[in-house]
Amino acid sequence: MNKTYKLTLTAMMVAIGTITSNLVAIPIGFTKVFPMQHFLNVLSAVLLGPYYAVAQAFLVSLIRNLMGTGSIFAFPGSMVGAFLASLLFLKTKKMYLAFAGEVIGTGILGALLSYPIATLILGQKATLFGFIPLFIFSSFAGALLGFVVLVVFLRKKVLVMNENKSPAIKN
Repeated sequence: MNKTYKLTLTAMMVAIGTITSNLVAIPIGFTKVFPMQHFLNVLSAVLLGPYYAVAQAFLVSLIRNLMGTGSIFAFPGSMVGAFLASLLFLKTKKMYLAFAGEVIGTGILGALLSYPIATLILGQKATLFGFIPLFIFSSFAGALLGFVVLVVFLRKKVLVMNENKSPAIKN
């Protein structure tokens, strides 16, 4: 996949993530559950790799925050999840590990990184273990959807395995 193609696909995922932030967001406490971001993280992790996956997660988080449809917690959660998902997939070429990387990266590591933001920067009283269930729920739902879509696309030959054992969109 050439650079222009990867940039275009990344831009399309950013647009989808930004648009769906108005449609599929569940406010819980002082954060918002946004499963579409995790869906996109798994897709970009498998199809594009770590740099583009993290860039996609950052840009969606930034635009959502600028539009007022996101929260500051989107940055650590989505970016760490996208990075871990793509790193695990890059090293193993197993899609279920991209799913697991998104859930662990966002649900646990992203939640741990969000705690200092809530307490130090925002001055909110937060319990560390208050973030983890919310982040795990959101990341599990979205990552599972991404995993299922990738498996179905592979079976229906919308995606084909390239020489690197990575799925690529069929030309």
